[in-house]
Amino acid sequence: MRILVTGASGLLGGEVARQLLRQGHAVATFQRRPSGVDGVEDFRGSINDDAALRSAVDGAEGIIHLAAKVSITGPAAEFDALNVGGTRRLLRLAGAAGVRDVVYVSSPSVAHSGAAIVGLGAEQADPSHARGDYARTKAEAELLALAADRPDFRVAAVRPHIVWGPGDTQLVERVLTRASHGRLPLLDAGAALIDTTYVDNAAAAIVAALHRMEHVHGRAVVVSNGEPRPIGELLAGICTAGGVAPPSWSVPGAAARAAGAVVEKLWTWAGRKEEPPMTRFLAEQLSTAHWFDQRATRELLDWAPAVSIDEGLARLAEYYGRNFRSDGRSLPASMLHAAGQNRAKRLLLRNR
Repeated sequence: MRILVTGASGLLGGEVARQLLRQGHAVATFQRRPSGVDGVEDFRGSINDDAALRSAVDGAEGIIHLAAKVSITGPAAEFDALNVGGTRRLLRLAGAAGVRDVVYVSSPSVAHSGAAIVGLGAEQADPSHARGDYARTKAEAELLALAADRPDFRVAAVRPHIVWGPGDTQLVERVLTRASHGRLPLLDAGAALIDTTYVDNAAAAIVAALHRMEHVHGRAVVVSNGEPRPIGELLAGICTAGGVAPPSWSVPGAAARAAGAVVEKLWTWAGRKEEPPMTRFLAEQLSTAHWFDQRATRELLDWAPAVSIDEGLARLAEYYGRNFRSDGRSLPASMLHAAGQNRAKRLLLRNR
């Protein structure tokens, strides 16, 4: 098949493209900057540029749509234009070009109203109760995508939950940076139980959805490793893999949520473009349980995670022990030393 992947310059999009290539597909990618994936046909442009997007879509049999504005802050109009408007444009052009299948990569946040999620499946996307503009616009876009599903134009939505892996700037390197400066607290002692997804597993599930369209079109599925862990334990694992001291101080979750709401307003009032140290959404994510029943997902996709959380953390340590961050800067000596110690410990255990 010839498959178009949008947003392939990101961690997850790049891994999706590589897995498709390994399966023997002809892969095209579309994003603002080079994808960095060897072997693809790279198209560059904005998701809101009809001409550029049409060139990328032409000839595709399947599309995996990951391109989006991913942030916890920013002008609402940007989220609307890129996440909703861009998805609407892609669906229109794909239908006109005779594309057969579209996988829309969504987020569990589309059905999260701030309450704990304990063992649920893929609940209905609800823009009116979503927390923040990212979740709201992803919910609107998912509803648009699934509404476009028909027998000759099959559309499915896959919601990978908290994707991470080596080179991840969205979660891993933010955790390492904040922890290294002593700015990463635990909320409610880090006790909230959460699901996450190692990047290889998330990509494999998305690719599986494309191949299992007869089973999943017209519906959404949530994807995770299916290994819920206390968030404090996960953060400690990431910090240890990166050679940074894990967070050791705790803040009440209610206080963090209240402070996050105030900080958001102050950031907006001041017109600051960088992300604030805390938002209400982030505080909710760090202090509220959210884990999912994966039985239906695995049956529908005929898929199961190949990389455990522990193996993923070991891969993080290997990556950060190779002297360079994803942006090419050298790691601090303390991080390299700890990563080397971790590798030595694993080799010792394997040889026992």
